[in-house]
Amino acid sequence: MKRLMKKRIKAMAIDTVITMGVTAALEPLFRNKLKNKAAYDALAPSLIFWGLEYAQMRMSGQTIGHKMAGIVIDTTDGRALSSEQILKRLVHRDSISTISYLRDREKYDFYEGTKLPHDLYADTVVKEYFKEKMEPKL
Repeated sequence: MKRLMKKRIKAMAIDTVITMGVTAALEPLFRNKLKNKAAYDALAPSLIFWGLEYAQMRMSGQTIGHKMAGIVIDTTDGRALSSEQILKRLVHRDSISTISYLRDREKYDFYEGTKLPHDLYADTVVKEYFKEKMEPKL
């Protein structure tokens, strides 16, 4: 497995753990207010995950998991990520991206972890960043 893919998996795992914590903290507030508890159980984790990721990506361009893993999501043309790109990436990743990846894995292995199906769909690319390179040296 390529180094960048390992970092992507690490970032997703960190973001998932954070989302689980937020979901657990919010559960007492919302669970008793809803009539259909099964709907809460089915929808809340995904909506919270998407909401947290979207907010972090809009504010700083990275999630906490991305920062800890040392990766950044950028556009292929170098512009700032748009709201539309973030949403396209989230929805595609959590719906049909896995099927596309498994169907044509060799195509995505060529990119060595920089692009997966949801990145191609949203016109984004994942890059490693190194903190020492981003800070000016005096």
